[in-house]
Amino acid sequence: MLDGKTILITGGTGSFGKKFTRMILDRYDIEKLIVFSRDELKQAKMRAKFNDNSRLRFFIGNVRDENRLYRAFDGVDIVIHAAALKRVPECEYNPFEAVKTNILGAENIINAAIDRGVKRVVALSTDKAANPINLYGATKLCSDKLFVAGNSYVGKKDTKFSVVRYGNVMGSRGSVIPFFQEKSKTGVLPITDPRMTRFWITLEQGVEMVLKTLDKMEGGEIFVPKIPSMKITELAKAIAPECEQEVIGIRPGEKLHEVMITETDARHTLEFDDYYIIEPQFPWWGPEYHKDGQPVEEGFVYSSERNDWWLSVDEMREIIAEL
Repeated sequence: MLDGKTILITGGTGSFGKKFTRMILDRYDIEKLIVFSRDELKQAKMRAKFNDNSRLRFFIGNVRDENRLYRAFDGVDIVIHAAALKRVPECEYNPFEAVKTNILGAENIINAAIDRGVKRVVALSTDKAANPINLYGATKLCSDKLFVAGNSYVGKKDTKFSVVRYGNVMGSRGSVIPFFQEKSKTGVLPITDPRMTRFWITLEQGVEMVLKTLDKMEGGEIFVPKIPSMKITELAKAIAPECEQEVIGIRPGEKLHEVMITETDARHTLEFDDYYIIEPQFPWWGPEYHKDGQPVEEGFVYSSERNDWWLSVDEMREIIAEL
């Protein structure tokens, strides 16, 4: 599927970007992979980590800069959009910055991709975009809608836009696992609420879902993988069973449980063996697409506390040991 292609990933020096790069270089005979990001130091470290691989290119730029994207997208076949401001407290305190990167940056990606003739664009989303209660989630919901609607603007060109929405990524920067591991040295793990549940996905599973999306997409879908849930108290036991758990209360902008498909979305959601597709509600979307999917039942909600797939403490320990 990707042999001979030129791929660009925004935010490519992040956790997802590095895992994506490794898996693509190992599996496919691509023409080149362009890492587009803001930080030259992170690019230098990543270049060294990959031993100056001849198929890798590094492009300094910001998704806020439309002109830079036009230059970067020249000759690119596929774009994976992973760049975002995603830390909830920082987005709450710097709302305009989150809007500039997550919303206006999405618009710039769409315009540059269409005008430069990019064939496929997959944008990464988050469970926080479903029924958002914080600014980060709200900006990603807006971004999702921009990418879905972007298919209306391609005209006679064959650019396609789709979205992948998934939950918390295990071991990524800023995730709860390294936080708990550090706090375990004190003998006390802070728990926001003992009832709290979360979806869990590994970086490798996230990349696999993006690759599946590139293969299956018609343009306009939001792909949602089927992934397990976990209880925050069970995760604490998996990481540091000897530690005391101290309940500190839910932080501003934080949910008790996460949702990836709302009851409203369910009215136009199809189920497959290992993922769901939220179909777009636009006149250009036809019933001939994804005919092998089954509509979900009335009132369906895909949320972390109503999931039928849960990780045990032992399973979490095994996964954490592999990170």
